[in-house]
Amino acid sequence: MQIRKITEADAEDYIELCKKLDDETDFMMLEPGERITNVEQQKNAIHSLLAAGNSMVFVAEDAGKLVGYLGAYGGEFRRNKHKVYVVIGILQEYTGQGIGTALFAETEKWARKMGAHRLELTVMVHNEAGLALYRKVGFEIEGIAKDSLFVNGRYVDEYYMAKIL
Repeated sequence: MQIRKITEADAEDYIELCKKLDDETDFMMLEPGERITNVEQQKNAIHSLLAAGNSMVFVAEDAGKLVGYLGAYGGEFRRNKHKVYVVIGILQEYTGQGIGTALFAETEKWARKMGAHRLELTVMVHNEAGLALYRKVGFEIEGIAKDSLFVNGRYVDEYYMAKIL
């Protein structure tokens, strides 16, 4: 298993990874079939992300196949440049193998190097595996967003979680 920074050459595989995640879990933002990004758009998005300097996507690769990712998106303005919003997804068959922990470790190392002060994320309150991982790597619940998402015909609450570096 290798954890590394995403490259523009990963665009097609990254889209496929995200589509698989959309299909196999209700914990990602997009529903199956909702992701319409093409390879060229994804290459451009990766290029912009890497050029921004305060955002990054780390991918987990197993035998040449992308099996997970962690996106870290830095604030755009002086007042929020110190914050990094985090999104993570790992294919079901690869969960429980330490990939999430490794992705967070790499992200935290990168975030500290670039001067970030705060990592933050949201998680559905019933995502027990996600909550366990986030607590394990030092995130704390700061609040709750009631009826934040509409999933499978019902409203779902989300926790706001953060880790101060």
